Amino acid sequence: MGQVTKLLSMAVEGGSDAFDELYRLLYAELRHLARARVRKAGDLTLLDTTSLVHEAYLRFERTEPAKFRDRKQFMAYAARVMRSIIVDAVRARQTERRGGGGTHVEFDEEAVSEAERAHDREVMHVHESLDALRSVDPRLVQVVEMRYFAGMSEAEVAIALGIAVRTVARDWEKARLFLQATMR
Repeated sequence: MGQVTKLLSMAVEGGSDAFDELYRLLYAELRHLARARVRKAGDLTLLDTTSLVHEAYLRFERTEPAKFRDRKQFMAYAARVMRSIIVDAVRARQTERRGGGGTHVEFDEEAVSEAERAHDREVMHVHESLDALRSVDPRLVQVVEMRYFAGMSEAEVAIALGIAVRTVARDWEKARLFLQATMR
């Protein structure tokens, strides 16, 4: 059993030290994953790579430990958590724009760039499209999260999901077509 798999098993059994060690061991990979997420999100989140990795760590700590067979499953889950953090940040920004419970101050709508609002809408549209896809076929969403958000190859996704590489390729194509249709 590899060191990561062993640490995953120990973390699931409640070993917080094991989880800390796992996070230290995978920190470079998690930063790489976060860098890709931040780059795709642009200026939406106001999060940098380190903040996103640390926020993901805090979310992992607050939730019930999930059972992961290996590094790839853990990284796929980390990609999903990071996507969730970015979507939450966009929602928070949108709430702030609508007042957010603060003192009302006159706001010049023209001061907010249209590109920024369009990018916010796009992130939310992708999120909503993935939710719609989940109701059709949850595995397709897993494939999208692993391929697009975690940057995994088809072979890596196949191993993580326990399916054939060709099945991953077909699922990836189906998901892309579905998302293209719903995002028009």
